[in-house]
Amino acid sequence: MDCLFCKIVEGTIPSEKVFEDEFTYVFKDVNPEAPVHLLIVPKKHITSVDYLEEKDKELIGHIFLVAKNLAKEFKLNNGYRIVNNTGEDGGQSVKHLHFHLLGGRSFNWPPG
Repeated sequence: MDCLFCKIVEGTIPSEKVFEDEFTYVFKDVNPEAPVHLLIVPKKHITSVDYLEEKDKELIGHIFLVAKNLAKEFKLNNGYRIVNNTGEDGGQSVKHLHFHLLGGRSFNWPPG
């Protein structure tokens, strides 16, 4: 498989890892949009939200608990944003499900 995030998870492509467990790999975004900009990636390759199955619901719950714990670790006490882009019109650039954890500044709505 020629997936950028799969290669990062396996260590073929270097990244600035901040957390890893048996289900997820988290690293700093190379083009940060906020003082804290982390990418939370499931180790299991799932193309996007559109490809989630019933059996993935525990994984998704786990990802959000990882995000909560990282927000606490990075002292995002005033709030943070979790973003998932799905499909071309949704702005998904890497075809591997991932979540952006952004914080350390104020955000507007809608995002743009």
